[in-house]
Amino acid sequence: MAWEKELDELARRTEMSQRMGGAEKLKRHRDAGKLPVRERIAALVDEGSFREVGGLAGSGAYDDNGELTDFTPSNLLMGRARIAGRPAVVMGDDFTVRGGANDGAVGDKMIVAEQMAHDLRIPLVRLVDGTGGGGSVKNIELKGHTLLPKLKSWPYIARNLATVPVVGLGLGSVAGLGAARVSASHYSVMVKDTAQLFVAGPPVVARTGQTIDKNDLGGSQIHTRNGVVDDEAVSEADAFERARRFLSYLPSSIYELPPRAESGRDAAADQKALRKAIPENTRSVYKIRTIVETLVDTGSFMEIGRHWGKAIAAGLARIDGWPVVVVASDPYHYGGAWDRQTAEKYMRMVDLAEQFHLPVVNLVDVPGFRIGLEAEKEGVMRAGVRALTAIAQSTVPWCTIIIRKAFGVAGGGHQNADRFNFRYAWPSAQWGSLPIEGGLEVAYKADIEASDDPEATRAKIEKRVRGLTSPYRSAEAFVVEDIIDPAHTRAALVEFATIAAPLRQAGRASFGFRP
Repeated sequence: MAWEKELDELARRTEMSQRMGGAEKLKRHRDAGKLPVRERIAALVDEGSFREVGGLAGSGAYDDNGELTDFTPSNLLMGRARIAGRPAVVMGDDFTVRGGANDGAVGDKMIVAEQMAHDLRIPLVRLVDGTGGGGSVKNIELKGHTLLPKLKSWPYIARNLATVPVVGLGLGSVAGLGAARVSASHYSVMVKDTAQLFVAGPPVVARTGQTIDKNDLGGSQIHTRNGVVDDEAVSEADAFERARRFLSYLPSSIYELPPRAESGRDAAADQKALRKAIPENTRSVYKIRTIVETLVDTGSFMEIGRHWGKAIAAGLARIDGWPVVVVASDPYHYGGAWDRQTAEKYMRMVDLAEQFHLPVVNLVDVPGFRIGLEAEKEGVMRAGVRALTAIAQSTVPWCTIIIRKAFGVAGGGHQNADRFNFRYAWPSAQWGSLPIEGGLEVAYKADIEASDDPEATRAKIEKRVRGLTSPYRSAEAFVVEDIIDPAHTRAALVEFATIAAPLRQAGRASFGFRP
């Protein structure tokens, strides 16, 4: 047969490239509770759909006759596949070869994977399990000199954030560039207990005098609470499912529109229950996620970042099949007031909506920015200004439901005031420059202090002022467009989603995604 020798050589090299780090290292990897990279890819993508690119890349050993005697494959696998029937680029670190270090990859495979996703306009999923970008200190001896850090891949990473959906999965101990590749995504996940993320690992940190194990230094219990990573998965299978679900709400790139679900377009929950959702006592809390899940299509709410920026519950959902971004105040945390993390999370959700042409549904119960010494020290105003600027830059359709409080500068950021937005209030709504609690003492300080009975005077003033705070008074003055029965909110959202759908425009956003 023609080319028989060459085809045999191809088969031999292909077989050697799929040995990964060898049986011993693969066993050690499995014993640590982790899947080998090829099995990870198979578990993520549609069965049989992975087409590897650069599979023969690696380091060969040759005898004196130039014959290949051994082969170490590149520790970065990449290629194209299908996820839920849609094309995507997948790249995965092979920890069994040189600990997944970037210097163990051949040539520019990482850059080519980023280029492929960008130029083909399809999503990118990074399966990250590597020690970082700089590689081993042994390289100094091997090369005879040190390397000046140069992030050749970063322009491509930044470009993809503005073009295609990017998912970063932390599946092992990732440091340096590996850690950055997880976080530089639209959605990131760490696997509990088996994944850690850090700028530098325990051996390097020990040189600073801190002796700490890798999970205590950079486990998911840290980074899914500080906002470096969005979510925590209980297993690799859970992480893969989260990635698939996230991508299902988004278009393949900014040049397409998010797809409408073909089924499951109903809300099965009792809408009349919403009439009792907000307590009459304004200091009482309620479960915002129950309200969200009642309003959106049954089972469609995918919360993102539950453990950080807790004053909002945010994520993706569907209204009559149409994908939307949902941002909803959670009174269980600072009464819904924005702290620094909440403002940063809000900004990321607005950026996600703008980037991929998703309408926004905003359920508002915001007493303002968080106040007090701790809030001032953490710089809540700087983060708040960034979030408010993102809202002012937003061009996608918004529907705001004011379910309780909307006070102060943060409360004013419930939509872009420069554009028409759908806006409704529930009868439980209240708003103003300042809440009456606290604001009364400032505004009427002289009257209260001059009174013979300050407490009685204060109570009298409060009663008089509260009589003017009814949302119906505001509706008379057209301060708010409509006050609706909470049970009718779902119908209003369906109308919003239906009208918004043809208004969505594919193409580049007016501003880029801020990771």
